[in-house]
Amino acid sequence: MSGSRMAQLFLRYASPFAGMRQWPWVGPIVSRLSRRLVPRDSLVWAQVQRGHAAGIWLQLNPRTGRAVLEGNGKAQVQTALVERLAPGMTLYDVGANIGFFSLLAARLVGPSGRVVAFEADPEIAARLRTNAAKNGFSWIAVEHQAVCAQSGEVFFQRADVAESPDRGVGHVVTAEDAGTIRVSGMSRDDHLQLGPAPDFVKCDVEGAELEVFRGASRLLKQNRPIVLCEMHCEENSRVLRRQFDELGYACRMLDETHLLALPQ
Repeated sequence: MSGSRMAQLFLRYASPFAGMRQWPWVGPIVSRLSRRLVPRDSLVWAQVQRGHAAGIWLQLNPRTGRAVLEGNGKAQVQTALVERLAPGMTLYDVGANIGFFSLLAARLVGPSGRVVAFEADPEIAARLRTNAAKNGFSWIAVEHQAVCAQSGEVFFQRADVAESPDRGVGHVVTAEDAGTIRVSGMSRDDHLQLGPAPDFVKCDVEGAELEVFRGASRLLKQNRPIVLCEMHCEENSRVLRRQFDELGYACRMLDETHLLALPQ
């Protein structure tokens, strides 16, 4: 059996057996066998099977892609995009990772719209471009850069692939260290000079939410996009809710971690 076929089978059917890895004696054998048959860096093409993104193609890691394959990840975020995006709109996806939400948004805004996807990890940004091309979404622009309070070069801590195969928890740090790389950083206000202002901003930046919106004051005051932001701590949620309230936004939590801010 080819490696690709084995990876496809692993993606679809291995999840129910994951608990076996915790069994004494059996677990280590199962783990070694799975690593041998399907290496951690394996990638396979698959279409989302159900939900709002059904039919969209993504290049998935068989070990982490089950929720994406089934189309049920972060259901409240998906619903918010479906309810509030329309053809011709522009969305900024800040911290886009492999692009599930960018691709869903591109389907919703259509060729007359635009999606700008920001991803600081170079490997993941390349996968996002490949995913966009596979679906024919030429109106997705992938920006390999971090989103910051001020524009300039920043240090980015890449996620350990052994812990996060899709490197989804990479984040900006203040100093260079093992595993960090230098990437270009740009504030949202500076980016406004390069293209159309967004109607909707979706943000997931692993705790750097305050930095993102400190660099977006003009955007929020003048252009007033809808904002959907994942909060990674209570303090960030408190500070950002106060900022949005002061700017005349109505805020509500979609679930335990996702804040929706609507301009009034």
